[in-house]
Amino acid sequence: MMLGLRTLIRSAITAGPNVIHQQTRNTFILKRKNPFPLHKKGGRPTKMRGRHFVYDLVEDTNVKRKPDVKVILNQFIDGVGNQGDLLTLRPIQAYRDYLMPGLAVYASPENLEKFKDYADKPKTEDTFSSPYVHRTIGCLSHTTLQITMNKFEPWVLEPWHVSTSFRKSGFIVPEHVIEMPPGQIKGPDLSLQDKEFYVTVTINKTEKVNVRCRIYHWATGVDRLPWEEFHWKKPKEALFPEQAAELEKMTLPQ
Repeated sequence: MMLGLRTLIRSAITAGPNVIHQQTRNTFILKRKNPFPLHKKGGRPTKMRGRHFVYDLVEDTNVKRKPDVKVILNQFIDGVGNQGDLLTLRPIQAYRDYLMPGLAVYASPENLEKFKDYADKPKTEDTFSSPYVHRTIGCLSHTTLQITMNKFEPWVLEPWHVSTSFRKSGFIVPEHVIEMPPGQIKGPDLSLQDKEFYVTVTINKTEKVNVRCRIYHWATGVDRLPWEEFHWKKPKEALFPEQAAELEKMTLPQ
């Protein structure tokens, strides 16, 4: 006993002060491969043989998948959900990202009763039609959409031009949700090159967001216009005076 204690103390000293020796609990469910025969009442127990110590592994609880955990959000979380929404998550994610920071509570019968009326409450300014709307509005409002038009062929700007430009920028925006500016834009007109306007996009038939747009006249070879570096960071003159005040409020991308 004393030898074992000395060995343990020596190991702890050698390992250093930052090493913590902690016992781990591991549970394995085993099944005896060769059943051990029962002895008669009052008789001598049968001696166990080597074959009686051979086991089959039934289950290793360390690798057993734990059931999902249901939690209820107690506040709006951007890109996740609104207050009162029920989420089904993996245990470690639920505990680390929602329960510990106080963003959600367990979906117990008491909490389900407490939050059951949130779905029927009228929407407030921090509640959106979808968990992803707030993030979508943020992305679109900080975007400067470059609409590439031909430098020589006549054209009139239409919603499908804007929708195509959105797709090139990584956004899927159907034509019917795009509200065009108050006046017609047609070209080619090189005076449009240094001016900007905005279109309004409606999300889920509910929320609206204004998106800054600029016309770029495209051509090849010697007719190509010089490229202005970081032009999306620089303020430009408003094409329509009635949009100037709103454009000044909108944040330029960094």
